[in-house]
Amino acid sequence: MRQVRDHCQAQAQAQAQAQAGTGDASLAGGRYMRLFPELPALAIEPELLRVIGRAGGTCDATDGGPSEARAVAAGRPVFGQWVAHDLSADRSPVTHHDRTALPGNARNARLDLEVLYGKGPVDSPYLYRRGDQARLLLGRGESGQEDDLPRNPEGIALAGDPRQDGHVLSSQMHVAMIRAHNRLADRLQDDGVPDADLFSAARRALTWHYQWVVLHDYLPETIGQEWAARLLESGPRYFRPQGPGQIPLEFADAACRFGHSQVRDRYQLQPGGPAHRLVPDLIGFRPTPAGHVVHWPLLLDVPGQPPAQRARAIDGRLPGSLMHLPSDITGAVDDVDHASLALRDLLRGIATDLPSGEAVARRAGEVPLAREEAGLVALGWPGETPLWYYILREAAVREGGERLGPVGSLIVGEVLLGLIDADPSSQRSVDPGWRPTLPSRQPGQFTLTDLLAPA
Repeated sequence: MRQVRDHCQAQAQAQAQAQAGTGDASLAGGRYMRLFPELPALAIEPELLRVIGRAGGTCDATDGGPSEARAVAAGRPVFGQWVAHDLSADRSPVTHHDRTALPGNARNARLDLEVLYGKGPVDSPYLYRRGDQARLLLGRGESGQEDDLPRNPEGIALAGDPRQDGHVLSSQMHVAMIRAHNRLADRLQDDGVPDADLFSAARRALTWHYQWVVLHDYLPETIGQEWAARLLESGPRYFRPQGPGQIPLEFADAACRFGHSQVRDRYQLQPGGPAHRLVPDLIGFRPTPAGHVVHWPLLLDVPGQPPAQRARAIDGRLPGSLMHLPSDITGAVDDVDHASLALRDLLRGIATDLPSGEAVARRAGEVPLAREEAGLVALGWPGETPLWYYILREAAVREGGERLGPVGSLIVGEVLLGLIDADPSSQRSVDPGWRPTLPSRQPGQFTLTDLLAPA
């Protein structure tokens, strides 16, 4: 588990270096940018952040009872975390032997499944089958089946990004994506694709299916069908990166973290099986027990089957598993309050000088939440709201916790679409008329369920 902590700490240090200085000129050409550089940073009392974010505080849903979304399946936030990991993967330079690498790809944010493929078969051979490098390697779990990630003798997963093994839900989604790649490789080989081209063809096919799901399934559910359709037709209004693959800080340190409020405390993984707590029961970095292999129809809706478990509503509160993170995940902390993911999210926004949610709403031409709706009046705070918390409250007030409100939708939608469109190898850049080729359960609607749990 130290491996993933070290990886995350290295990324945080790199982000801090990219943000060094006081002016936006310090971000020019780096990995990060600002959507709204003209907006001032929110000044807020540190003690108030503790009251909001610590265990037992405003964000703690431990004793508040369940708050489930009606329409959002429990596996959707897991996919959202997958997308976030893919965007923030450490794309350090690779050798010239890796024919899958793109010139100038170092550290650029892309939705290209770097977390799955690593540096490709030549530079990351441990991810691929010996003698068949067109296909990714699976590991045999306790059941004796290939239902786990491949692991080293100490049980640590072999993956393109160590964060993929952070918990069972993420590693099992990784297994499902490996199967999807291998399934596509089988189909393409049957179609006559030469062996020398099979890996690159299967990688492109899976990446394009994945990008399709992000834009045509995940995004409409996250920001609403109408907003997604308008965005796909007109493109981003504010996201204008100054360099390839730049990530706005308003996205990285606020908007993309909305899924923390959707995470359940407990998950049933197999039919008739028990419900397991996310932490500590489902912590990763060890072989997946047979009882933890995910039956995806329990986490993703399948037409004709009973509804899957639901995600939590986006309501500004986090489950106990995230409010009391163990040291295996956080490392040693000097302050017990820092074991709360909510407080960590709030502190990130202040450390990176993010504007208030109200300021972003006004800048985007949206009506800000009233002070009572933002939810901090009862705490005696007369000022405006941290962007991360504002986005959660906006979703609760404006959309009943089912999807993001205007500010959250603007940031998440524009960044996901903008990064795909900025990638010269993406589906929309290379072949805008392409459509998914894998089977779907409903004609014309290829979904996350079709990708991860094929019929």
